[in-house]
Amino acid sequence: MIHNLISHLKKAQNILITSHAKPDGDAIGSTVALGLALKRHNKYVTLYNKSKINNKYYTILPSSLLIKKKITDIENYDTAIFLDCSRMNMAGNAAEKILEIGAVINIDHHKTNTGYGNFQYIDPKAASTTEMVYRLISEMQVPLNKEMAEAIYLGILTDTGSFRYSNTSKQTYEICADLMKFEVNPFLIARAAYGNYSINRIKLIGVALDTVELFEDGQIAIMSLTSDMIRKTGATHEDAMGLLDYAVNIKNVKIAALIKEYSIEDETEDNQYEYSVSLRSNGDIDVSAIAINFDGGGHPSAAGFLINSELAELKIKLSKLLK
Repeated sequence: MIHNLISHLKKAQNILITSHAKPDGDAIGSTVALGLALKRHNKYVTLYNKSKINNKYYTILPSSLLIKKKITDIENYDTAIFLDCSRMNMAGNAAEKILEIGAVINIDHHKTNTGYGNFQYIDPKAASTTEMVYRLISEMQVPLNKEMAEAIYLGILTDTGSFRYSNTSKQTYEICADLMKFEVNPFLIARAAYGNYSINRIKLIGVALDTVELFEDGQIAIMSLTSDMIRKTGATHEDAMGLLDYAVNIKNVKIAALIKEYSIEDETEDNQYEYSVSLRSNGDIDVSAIAINFDGGGHPSAAGFLINSELAELKIKLSKLLK
């Protein structure tokens, strides 16, 4: 299927590349890397995401500034590429309009991918979508440069949890070794991706940890985050990223959940949900199977979904399902 996809890309002229809302390092990295590769193929390429991009990505990848938050000329594109989206609607309301484009390409590494699009390149064994983009660029025989290599490394670094997650493979390390040929600096990228915490983030961590509740003899941890907590600590949506890692690393915890009041997000123009729920596993349990029950998706060790519910009711429902 990848060869049919490449054959189509060679013929395409105006290409729109997008990823899921609230993009992480993998979504940003794959968007930038593939966008730059197609530009080197003399294609007209537009990078789009409905969300405000986290400022730290501008520091790591200056090309992420090319990602637009609004598009008004969808009818001019003959191809749309969805990256790191297990469902098409993860890209936001624009997804429905993008269906009007001649061809939709689906590139993703989530096992919960629904298989949408005219062309699919789906590999649940890949550590990240950027890893798949690396392979695609290689198959297209587009020479890598430093900017593309940094984008790919960022995606791999963040989606493997700094190479701590079980999705890290021999191939992952081999790709990173190849990226080092382009003077990629792992230290600088890691520091930009994970360091430089604001004092408000530290305050938010303290407040959020106070909400942790343990169930099933400490095997399940549920953390809550409200817009009021964000406001009182002076924190931002960016400061809230990564909070769930603290809960899942509690001794004896097998599954952790973070329930976030959705109004704290920056996606207000089409927000129909009250809460977003992120799930993490210590590797023994497939949390993507849980997320599917709520029309969500993800990986065996990391998944999520959106929901309308009362907070107390949601905690009870979630704890029962996790049990």
